[in-house]
Amino acid sequence: MNDKVKDINKDDGKLVMAHMYVAFISLFIGGLMGVLQTMVRSGTFTLPFGIGYYQILTVHGVILALVLTTFFIVGFQFALMSKTVGMSDQQRESAWFGYWIMLFGTITTAITILVGKANVLYTFYAPLKAYPTFYIGLALVVIGSWIACFTNFRQLALWKKHHPGEKSPLLAYMVVINMLLWFIATLGLAATVLIQFIPWSLGMVDTINVLVSRTLFWYFGHPLVYFWLLPAYMAWYAIIPKIIGGKIFSDSLARLAFVLFLMFSIPVGFHHQLTEPGIDPLWKFIQVVLTFMVIIPSLLTAFSMFATFELAGRSKGYTSLFGWFKALPWKDVRFFAPMAGMITFIPAGTGGIINASHQMNQVIHNTIWVTGHFHLTVGTTVILTFFGISYWLIPSLTGRRLTKKVNTLGMIQTFVWMIGMFIMSGSMHIAGLLGAPRRSSYSEYGGSEQATEWIGYQISQAIGGSILFIGIILMVYIFFYMVFAAPKGYTEFPMAEVSENAEPTPKFLENWKLWIGITIALILFAYTVPFIDMLHHSPPGSPGFEDLIR
Repeated sequence: MNDKVKDINKDDGKLVMAHMYVAFISLFIGGLMGVLQTMVRSGTFTLPFGIGYYQILTVHGVILALVLTTFFIVGFQFALMSKTVGMSDQQRESAWFGYWIMLFGTITTAITILVGKANVLYTFYAPLKAYPTFYIGLALVVIGSWIACFTNFRQLALWKKHHPGEKSPLLAYMVVINMLLWFIATLGLAATVLIQFIPWSLGMVDTINVLVSRTLFWYFGHPLVYFWLLPAYMAWYAIIPKIIGGKIFSDSLARLAFVLFLMFSIPVGFHHQLTEPGIDPLWKFIQVVLTFMVIIPSLLTAFSMFATFELAGRSKGYTSLFGWFKALPWKDVRFFAPMAGMITFIPAGTGGIINASHQMNQVIHNTIWVTGHFHLTVGTTVILTFFGISYWLIPSLTGRRLTKKVNTLGMIQTFVWMIGMFIMSGSMHIAGLLGAPRRSSYSEYGGSEQATEWIGYQISQAIGGSILFIGIILMVYIFFYMVFAAPKGYTEFPMAEVSENAEPTPKFLENWKLWIGITIALILFAYTVPFIDMLHHSPPGSPGFEDLIR
């Protein structure tokens, strides 16, 4: 990869920054809803003005898990594509069109939630029903993101057309993999929203097949985790090496890891439904096995990153077994924030293995342990890497300098975040092992001895959540300072080169027909038979197979 690619032009920068404004405003709103939740659950706070707990819980989940992540990821990936393969005027226009559709859908959904017409949580499980504009808004967000997908696909296709026989730029390759994953996964979300929820909420049909709706949601819901994670991996593989003064350990290993994520992150939704009836245990077990295949690219990434760290340290003269560890730029927030996320991914990944395990899942299923796990993965590993990206991306797009003040504030913000998350997520994990439920304002269970113990952990969660909210306020301040107040100047857009000692990248890794074909085959294998069973054996009054084929 060549770090001497031309700078992003101002028009592309404006497009990326439009996405970033939505992302960081969402961070503040969603974070405020989160700290209010922890305070309500602790029994120390009552919501004013008749606002309901599940109203703020829905805002928190939708605004952070869907809006913040999608806008940040789409914006960041447009920056990577502009930097590596360029963006034409036509592509920029389509990207803006997708942005406005996503924004309109977001506002529509947010208003519906805020006026109390969609207290259905981030998972919007039936038979909970929201006002139609909630589902219509979600559908528009998905449609807008599809426009971004096909814009990215077109960008790489045109680059390949003008560079026949050349290897795709690594970051552009990674973006296309992630958007392929997103497009295939959101087909499930679009299907359940358009075919089931919107007609049901409009009164066009009287019933909804609950099992089918949950299955389609989790067909989307698990790969959503990797849609969050892969942009962080992009930074780890191809940007962090430049920041630490090293090079990419292996281009082919990075591409292989992304291909494996594409293939094995989608056909595994049943491991979120292990306790649900109506799904044959054999197919649950098969999807559990497929779920564990995702561990392989995660371990490949861990190996690659620490090999990169070690080689960078040894190139600087550190020769002892772990001396290279000292060579890492621990005082540079561009490295420290993502590195904190990497370290957190160790316990987060361990929790994920427990969640996906056929037997251990029975202990923690639908407890607040799962909520704690999400806060370690997307809430720490992913978001801290996104923060680390912001420290160089925002100044480089706005023509500002990453100052010593911003770096110091960023280091403080990372420590604050880690402390708050350790307290809050740790309390969630422990309370979950004691049986405390998720999705519930369960301070109302006061009186029993067990509930009293839960309340103690809820108070800890409120303390941790409050510390996290301080971290959010600090990050939002840093963002707007970098945009409007930091000194004018140049900030590098770091992109690493591949090590000259790396093995050549095999051409088959860019055989898109092969990898997409295998992915589709795995999905059909994992879902066709159980999905037909669901439709054939639908309960009385629920839309079944005959209704679907009429």
